[in-house]
Amino acid sequence: MPTLTITTHSGDTRTIAADSGASVMRAIRNAGIDEMSALCSGCCSCVTCHVLVDESQLDGRSPMSAGEDDLLDISEHRTARSRLSCQLPSLDGLRVTIAPEDRAKP
Repeated sequence: MPTLTITTHSGDTRTIAADSGASVMRAIRNAGIDEMSALCSGCCSCVTCHVLVDESQLDGRSPMSAGEDDLLDISEHRTARSRLSCQLPSLDGLRVTIAPEDRAKP
């Protein structure tokens, strides 16, 4: 069972267990961390499950799809560390920070 370290908006860090094969989004929601709305429930059609991967872990173990890349372009908080957690597998030892929510566009 993979373990993940999640940093919340307030800076609190939690280590959680993930089911094998679960996405990071599913692991975060199953752990009861409610800072992530994940509105599309993992369909890769929004950016509400945006996370920032720990810089030391950006080695391309799980490459980003073109669709994920396009969606992240609409986030005002996108960085080189950005991923959609619904598209990111729960890899043992992975460390992510839940990205700030984007403001609603007028």
